[in-house]
Amino acid sequence: MVENTMEMKTKTLPADFSQAFDVYTQVSEKIQTIIRGKSETVRLLLAAFFAGGHVLLEDVPGTGKTTIAKSLAQSIDMAFGRLQFTPDMLPSDILGVSIYRQNSGRFEYIQGPVFTNILLADEINRASPRTQSALLEAMAERQVTVEGKVYALPVPFFVIATQNPVEFHGTYPLPESQMDRFMIELSPGYLDRDAEVTVLGDQLVDHPLNSVLPVSSEKQVREVTRSLAHIRISEELQYYIVDVVSGTRKAESVLLGASVRASLALMRISQALALFGGREYVIPDDIVEAAPYVLAHRLQLTSQARFSGLTARGIIHSILEQIPQPR
Repeated sequence: MVENTMEMKTKTLPADFSQAFDVYTQVSEKIQTIIRGKSETVRLLLAAFFAGGHVLLEDVPGTGKTTIAKSLAQSIDMAFGRLQFTPDMLPSDILGVSIYRQNSGRFEYIQGPVFTNILLADEINRASPRTQSALLEAMAERQVTVEGKVYALPVPFFVIATQNPVEFHGTYPLPESQMDRFMIELSPGYLDRDAEVTVLGDQLVDHPLNSVLPVSSEKQVREVTRSLAHIRISEELQYYIVDVVSGTRKAESVLLGASVRASLALMRISQALALFGGREYVIPDDIVEAAPYVLAHRLQLTSQARFSGLTARGIIHSILEQIPQPR
């Protein structure tokens, strides 16, 4: 009997990595029973999730951004929270508030929706900059500070934020500091003809989300994250990552290049893609695949570059073509 590809990949991995690969496979397959025709988006989303980062989904309304987030949350047995961002939302609506209790004569802190494992921040750029910034500390340090007291967030803590393109009415562009907190940015896009017909068939009677059961646990997620930290990446490839990221800072069309946080994110995503590919080591192709999704949203282009039709992803592809890959 000929073994399938999954079995062959699993057998080439040590036991710990094999178990992590199995968890990824189960979650990925479950999500793809709901999200049709978006295997690459699901793969990169899970790479960021298991690597301990956050994801920004930007696209026009109706392309499945919210469904992707909810399908991940329901595929894993962890706490899930959702925030619908609006122009009148306040930071306290995210972080929580202190309420004075007359019977005890003390203030009691009531936790906000941010205290969860998976947080869906829907249409994050509909809220004011003040409210957007309330997530900065939470995303970077896994904690929030309210009235001088620090409160730790649950572990793991993962933010999936969706936003509409900035050209849409009623949006506030996210500041550079917050964009840098997102490990990757994805744009699901519209489905092709066959995939869209499949979606219609899936929802003739009911939405598939209503019958999704978890296929993984919080403990298993932590084990996958620990395994990723031991995926080998050579010093030569680490220099390659630094050269690619540094290339964004030197490009003539770029006002603001990618930060050191971007280098770390590119390494972590590359380690995840290596595991998903059935390997315990990173290869240059993992870095090349991840780079546009990790770096593009962190770049600020010059006005001349934007007017001439250049894009951040196009600039990154040019940098990747110019820098020789390690052999």
